[in-house]
Amino acid sequence: MSRLATAIADLHLAEQELAAAFGAMAQRHSEDHEVFHLSRDLAEWSARHVDELAHLASDRDIALIGADADRADDAPAGVGGRRAVRDRDDPSLRLLDDLRDVHRRAAGVSLDWEVLAQAAQTLRDGELLAACQRAHPDTLRQMRWADAMLKSVAPQVMASG
Repeated sequence: MSRLATAIADLHLAEQELAAAFGAMAQRHSEDHEVFHLSRDLAEWSARHVDELAHLASDRDIALIGADADRADDAPAGVGGRRAVRDRDDPSLRLLDDLRDVHRRAAGVSLDWEVLAQAAQTLRDGELLAACQRAHPDTLRQMRWADAMLKSVAPQVMASG
């Protein structure tokens, strides 16, 4: 597989995982209407990106793999795959974990879109560059939303324990 094919396939998988993480967060926090509705909307953005990447891959004869459906439903991995043991039944801590998880995932996806855009420019691939220019701003908005929510929720959660 070429480097470009690998980058497209990796980003396709990362967007699937980001969509699943937002979807799982919406389900877990359905009582919080803002989190529920925005998480569903943000999951749909990533789902659209997945479809666009699948189209780009098909046009370039790139084989894609599907995301492991259970990965995003598990507890977020935390830094280095480890985290302190804490009460997973506490919804406020769970929301904080979920927001940290989607922020990290969105940051990685954002970097992948940037790398792909640079490759598209170098290769003079207008279709790929246009896709990057459409999708990357969405990913930045996903990351900014998670960041804003973290800044809003974290002080309350951390001070109440």
